[in-house]
Amino acid sequence: MVRWLEPLLGTSLMAIVLADVFLTVLYARAGTGIMSDRLARLVWLATRAVASSQNKQLLSFCGPAIVVALLLTWSLLLALGAALIVHPMLGTSITNSNQDTPTDFVTALYVAGSSLSIVGGSNFGPQSAGAKLLFLLNSVIGTSVISLTITYLMQIYGALRSRNSLCLKIHALSGETSDAAELLAHLFANNQLSAGYNNLSELAAELTDAKEAHHFYPILFYFRFPEPIYAVSRSWLVALDAVSLIRSALPKDAEWLKQSGAVTQIWSSATLLLSTLNKVFMGDKALADSNDADRHLWKLRFDHARERLQRAGISVTETVPQSQETYIGCRRRWDALVHRLGAAMAYQPAEIDTAIKRP
Repeated sequence: MVRWLEPLLGTSLMAIVLADVFLTVLYARAGTGIMSDRLARLVWLATRAVASSQNKQLLSFCGPAIVVALLLTWSLLLALGAALIVHPMLGTSITNSNQDTPTDFVTALYVAGSSLSIVGGSNFGPQSAGAKLLFLLNSVIGTSVISLTITYLMQIYGALRSRNSLCLKIHALSGETSDAAELLAHLFANNQLSAGYNNLSELAAELTDAKEAHHFYPILFYFRFPEPIYAVSRSWLVALDAVSLIRSALPKDAEWLKQSGAVTQIWSSATLLLSTLNKVFMGDKALADSNDADRHLWKLRFDHARERLQRAGISVTETVPQSQETYIGCRRRWDALVHRLGAAMAYQPAEIDTAIKRP
């Protein structure tokens, strides 16, 4: 009974690790990992606890640290599981060709780690058919996991580069202000709505790609940069604020733009990503309702944005009170999600929403 306990535990441990690798790398959907999601959360919380409120540079290393911790955890647990299987075989099915075979667990860990590597090696070799199959299976598992993790790393950093490029593009289109009114003023200058629509369509496609990248590679959530222009919460606020202004501040003859595929795609992709991040990483807690102070700030925001669009030669609606309510209704649907995400990533409200001056 005791003799089979170690192999049983080892087999179970390796199965759990391989299932986690499958769900994280191959199935790749947010919130499905067995260990990876919890490990990433643990590293992030530990880093947040260590980083001071004045010095948040340490948080910039959290994403890479999670990647390293995940790879080390997979490797060590696979070696530990294989060692539990190998340990009872030492001295019988697995022997040392040069001297007496030690039977301690450290030796079992060394043999297991060697058999999991591509090279294999050491002076320990299998003597029975079962041990030979074990060594072969360990080599296949080790090689496969290494190949998958290398590919996974390349995909993560490729997706991160695309996300950062999108954030920088939004920042640049807004005249380096991260203000949605400035973005629209540059896209639709002199009331050239059709000319700006192409850029809007490209932005919609990139936002959709970024949403799916976060779903495929949830570890992207923990890559935080010191510069707020690369914050997902800031860029997504600009995108959603731009859509809210299009739907509220533009007149009826721009109805085609309000109902266009690009505008609808930006709204759907951005809100879906915020909802996914809120559900997976922040527990899907109920969000606080907006208060009178929020409504007052949003009205001021709408008025300032409307004036900026007018200065850019863009036609705006004349029904101001009704348009204000439309803007407030749009803003209420995403504002709390954006600011909750920003707070979770240790950004100040003023770093995320540059267009509203809060008291």
